[in-house]
This record gives sequence, structure tokens and C-alpha cells, in this order.
Amino acid sequence: MNSSAHVDGPLFVDTHGQMPPMWSRRAVFFANLLSLFFGNEEQTRVLSEEVGELDSYSARLIPILDILFEGPDNVLVVERKPDPALCRYLSEDLGLTLPRISVLPHGDYVRLGRLLTEDPQASLSEVLKPHDPLSSVGSSSVETWADGYVTDAVLPQLAERLGCRTISTTCASQAGNNKGLLQRFLVEQGLPTVPTEFASGPKEIASCAERLHAQGFDSAVVRSQIGASGVGMMKLTNLGNAETLADVPSYFFHEGPCLVQGWLAPGILGVEQIRSPSTQLFLDETHVYAFDMTEQILSEHNIHEGNESPPPYIETMPGLRDETIRQATQVGRWLHETGYRGTASIDWLVVERVGQAEPDVYVCEINARVTGATYPSLLAKHFHPSGAWLLRNLRLTHPVTSSVLLKTLEEKGHLFHLGRRSGVLPLNFNFGRDGLVHKGQFICIGEDSQECRRYLSLAEEDLPGGWTADRD
Repeated sequence: MNSSAHVDGPLFVDTHGQMPPMWSRRAVFFANLLSLFFGNEEQTRVLSEEVGELDSYSARLIPILDILFEGPDNVLVVERKPDPALCRYLSEDLGLTLPRISVLPHGDYVRLGRLLTEDPQASLSEVLKPHDPLSSVGSSSVETWADGYVTDAVLPQLAERLGCRTISTTCASQAGNNKGLLQRFLVEQGLPTVPTEFASGPKEIASCAERLHAQGFDSAVVRSQIGASGVGMMKLTNLGNAETLADVPSYFFHEGPCLVQGWLAPGILGVEQIRSPSTQLFLDETHVYAFDMTEQILSEHNIHEGNESPPPYIETMPGLRDETIRQATQVGRWLHETGYRGTASIDWLVVERVGQAEPDVYVCEINARVTGATYPSLLAKHFHPSGAWLLRNLRLTHPVTSSVLLKTLEEKGHLFHLGRRSGVLPLNFNFGRDGLVHKGQFICIGEDSQECRRYLSLAEEDLPGGWTADRD
């Protein structure tokens, strides 16, 4: 960690791909995915409908929680009981310590919040099952911190009842994920920005589109100030004809005005190619660490499907990393000033134009939470600090049990094990109502990107009937 900067704020450290020191704390982590939108119920409903098997996504925290927090005796609150076969693989084959597990469906999580609003001293036993690890958090002599994907309104209530402090406040968590606040900061600091208009309501979308069309854009993207996994993002085409513009749902405006941004694509305004790298951050009380750089794998609809580290083109663009670190220094400090603490990512838009030697680099957004790149980055660097990794969300053509899936990878000799430098590491399984694995998150680890891609191809051959790439 030999690159740092400090100007009246937190120390910014570029670790050059090495793991920064994580939290030397004990934690209870609420994997509250359905809280991502801070009470925007309609947007939450859309997320539930569009992302399949959502209740088993929370188990992604199982292998990394004791890496993120030193503990001891961390507790992870999930929505669905984790798969025993996968947990055995993570602990026995990979040698990872796993947190204690509390199962608390989102509905019960919300009920607890309402119960504590009415009576802060109410017994949690009205909702929690007997011997739930969450019940004993407050009795520990070790100071415990509460955290989650986001710090919504419920989490601080639960934390207070359990005798914990939250790592971030609700206000800080919400501000750190707010695209509108970030956009205004970028403009104030004179950092590069994609042409952006703000629409206070659905009726203002047409006038925003008209102004962007006058700047040479055929399409635009409407983005709610808080969104995730493509929810709260909508593409508009044919900007020159206001009558044909699609209607923007009212839930987009829950946080206030939407961003309406020009859609950059090859053939528009001299654009030759678009790339989508991401910088992984960790913020503690005094530092902002930049510890990994990845390429986001996006669908044709710009929905996140995976990540790759390092970006395959990074060696051919020597100035790109320096420019992202230059901007990340300012943006990371802004995120720190909101009060947010923990892992985060800065997503970039890298635009190569005709006749332009260096690309334009724009901050696309900040995700102030554990992101889809956090899991593979922490695990890959834990097992192979100098190697490469590739994460894909794979939907199985023929669903199988978790035991069969793990056994198949093992018999083919492709399953990652402790002491190996390469292989396929199943991070998490997503289950259907039939109890079978329908989808999973798989990390391919290797010496370089080529080896990672080879293991991805081998996984396609291994899995019964193959697989298709899916959204995060």
C-alpha cells in the first residue's frame, strides 16, 4: 500500500490490488436485500418480481462475513436457511470460518421494526424462534456492531434493542447511494459528467428528452436517485418524438427528481466503444481504500451479470487506472463525508471516441454497500492474492440438488479447494420452490484471466444441460 493522498479528510490509499485491513469488530449483519430502496414499496415489489429466487441471495454473505469482520462469533441474519452441503464445502474444503446464522424473513424483519416503534422494550421473542442467535447478541461481553446491505429505518431500531451500534446511520447509507447527490457533487467539483437533466415528475421527461436530443442523443436513460440491479433504470428511445416516449413509473420519483442522461453508445457523438470498469472501495473511520478494479459484465439491457478482475483491456490502456484513481480520490472522500462506512464500489463509464487518444472517464454511480463484486474480490484475494477472478451468475438448464452440483464439479476435477491456485468456487446457490438449485453465483479463480475463462467454459460442460448467463 504505497500510494496515498490526504487533504483535510480521510486518507485515500490505493492498495494496488492488495487487501486492505478490514473491520476488527464483531458484527451482526442483516442481509436485508429488500430494504435496498429505503421504504419505496413499489420499487421493492418490482425488484422481487424481476430477480428470481431472491430469498436465497442473502447466503452470499456466509463465506465472506468473517473476512469482512474479524469477530469473534459474528451473526448473519438471512431470509432462508442456508444449504448444508454448500456450507460444508465452504468450511471443510475451503477452511473458512462461518458466522452463526439467524433466519429472519423480510416480513418478520419489518414486523420487528413496527413492534419496536410501538414499544422499544418489546420482547423479540414475539417474532424470533427459540435459541435464535440474534436473541443472544446483546448478552455478549464483546462489543457488537450492526450492519446490513443498507442501514434502513428498521436496522437502527433493532441495533439499539440488541445493544449494538450501527456502522453507518440511515441518513449516511441513503446519501451514499443517492445518484442525484453524487451528480451534483461531480458538477460542483468540475469532474467529467455525462450530459444530465433532472425531471421532477413524469410530465417533465419529454422536455428533458428534447434538450438531450438537441445535444445529439437519440436515446436517454432515466434513473431514480436510488436503484439497484437495473430496477429504477429505464431506457428511452427516439428522443426526437415526444409522443412515442415510454411512460416512466411514478415510483422513480420517490426520492425526488429523476436523472435523465444522454445514452452513449457506438455511433453516437463519435463513440467507438464503451467499457464499464468498477473500483472496489473500503471505508473505515480514517481511510478510503481502493483495493480492486474489475470489469462489469452487463447484459444487452445493461443489467449486471458478473465481474472480472483485472479488466481484460487494462494493460492496453495505461492511463485509465491512473485517471480512475484520480477521480476516485475525490469521490471516495465525498462518500466518506456522507458518513458511510464499509465496502462500496464506484462504477465507471469509459468512452473511447474516434480520433481521441485517451478515453473519456465518467463516474456512473456509487453503490454504497456490499456489491456483486465484493464477494468474489474478498474471496479471490483471500485464496489467491496475486491471481485473477471471474464471477458469473449462471442459471442451470436442468436444476439439480446442491449435493449433485458440487459432486459433479468435484468429479470433473474443477472444484476449487484450499491449497489450489485455480478452479470453480461456488459462492452461493439460488433455489426454486422445488428445493433444487436453479441458479448460482460461481467464481472462477486462476493465475490470469485466460485461465478463469477456461474454467467458466469447463463449468458449462460440467453442469447438467449447461447454463445460461443471468442477472445478479
